[in-house]
Amino acid sequence: MSNASPITPKVGFVSLGCPKALVDSEQILTQLRAEGYETAKSYDGADLVIVNTCGFIDAAVQESLDAIGEALHENGKVIVTGCLGAKKDDDGNDIILSVHPKVLAVTGPHALGEVMDAVHVHLPKPHAPFFDLVPAQGVKLTPKHYTYLKISEGCNHRCSFCIIPSMRGDLVSRPVADIMLEAENLFKAGVKELLVISQDTSAYGVDVKFRTGFWNGKPVKTHMTQLVAALGELAAQYGAWVRLHYVYPYPHVSDIIPMMAEGKILPYLDVPLQHAHPDVLKRMKRPASGEKNIERIAQWRQICPDLTIRSTFIAGFPGETEAEFEYLLDFLKEAQIDRLGCFAYSPVKGATANDLPDPVPQELREERRGRIMLLQEEISKKRLQAKVGKTMRVLLDEVDRNGGVARSAADAPEIDGVVYVKPPFEPHRKLVVGEFVDVTITGADAHDLWAEA
Repeated sequence: MSNASPITPKVGFVSLGCPKALVDSEQILTQLRAEGYETAKSYDGADLVIVNTCGFIDAAVQESLDAIGEALHENGKVIVTGCLGAKKDDDGNDIILSVHPKVLAVTGPHALGEVMDAVHVHLPKPHAPFFDLVPAQGVKLTPKHYTYLKISEGCNHRCSFCIIPSMRGDLVSRPVADIMLEAENLFKAGVKELLVISQDTSAYGVDVKFRTGFWNGKPVKTHMTQLVAALGELAAQYGAWVRLHYVYPYPHVSDIIPMMAEGKILPYLDVPLQHAHPDVLKRMKRPASGEKNIERIAQWRQICPDLTIRSTFIAGFPGETEAEFEYLLDFLKEAQIDRLGCFAYSPVKGATANDLPDPVPQELREERRGRIMLLQEEISKKRLQAKVGKTMRVLLDEVDRNGGVARSAADAPEIDGVVYVKPPFEPHRKLVVGEFVDVTITGADAHDLWAEA
């Protein structure tokens, strides 16, 4: 255990899961810093450890349980929060406590107050919090030049393969003014790319009936299109990027495509389509129509030819026939999705899809996933090859003596490809992490690009 002074208690932090969970972690760390706690860099240097968990699929559950076990073994004092904290076993017992009964406290996701209450009980806060030491943008776990901006919590959909609403609740939209203030503080702090996230970005404001908020004395509705327009205007003042994630293809999404064509926000849409066949989508209880998506994509690209579309799909969903799978392959050939992730269906405890008839054998699920990724590799290779010879602006994530690793407007961090940049020929010019640079594309494969500054 640490010999830390009681004046500066130290908290270790382990953050697992998706970008939405990462934002929860940042909020907890910001509050800890505001109250005078320090962040420990190792287990043995911490007075207690907080583990923010993921509980979406079985592999994530096991990863979280392993992380909790490691923290208990290395430190002994552990508070658990996040999605796994909201999950119960078949008998209604807390999954975490049944495996690790020695944890000090367990909360669900998005539970800042409960986490801090537990911290106060087991590691009393310092007498004099140093609020002036907390930057206006809060504590961030991402690199300084990009970060995630969560605009809402929860989800109103009840997709049959998903248990997120049972863990994170129904949609709760943040006030426009709060989002815009956070975005401004982030840009002022030097953030060059803002990644907008939520469970369902397109549904922003539905829960409050799109009520009008205010920003800089101007009325702004709690609606996706008006929020995105306001963020685009703000980003332009700082020469920064705004990227949209988890955008369901509702009709009003078409209203933001002209903003992309005009350069106000990045021409990039992360649209979780999951499948294309109407019967499979019905079994999935997805809030979108497969037949209309081809038309939407064609319309979007007509308005904004540079648009990059990222999506995820599930292969081998219960009841998926060979004909339905072939339908999906035909859709992908026509849609020409730029960035694609595919998962073989995995049963999630508590999901209603588990009760559907005609489950697809595991081996066939994996085989279908492989066929999708093989097709996508050809599509991606062709689309990236078309960029060779073009000049584009990229954002540098890493720099070394051999050049830099950057991302273009078509590349979200960690999930998409990268652009490998050769160093400039002029000795006085240097590549700098977090800076934009114009490059000429010299080569491509199925995932990444090569360029010269």
